[in-house]
Amino acid sequence: MFSAFSSIDCDSIRTRTPVDAAAKRLDGIGHVLSDLNISAIHTQDDVNRTLWTLDAAVKCVRAVVAEFRVQPGTDQLIRKSRNLIDLIERARDEVVNSRGTILN
Repeated sequence: MFSAFSSIDCDSIRTRTPVDAAAKRLDGIGHVLSDLNISAIHTQDDVNRTLWTLDAAVKCVRAVVAEFRVQPGTDQLIRKSRNLIDLIERARDEVVNSRGTILN
């Protein structure tokens, strides 16, 4: 689900403006999430850990956006953050929906 972020080399992205720095941070969050393997969730502890990770990621995205909100050119940043939060919410829904099969 987050595989689009897995090919990003966050260190090679140059930060020319504050918004570039914020975009780099969002890419980093997506890169970390690309390592999540929802199909590998087998126990309730796995579910809890994954949900905690996804919830923490949303908080991080919101913190980045809040920090850079007053910078010029944040429209792209807002779109990127909304896209990332949408992906996180879809992953969260998938984890919550798979909970029934894990508990059975």
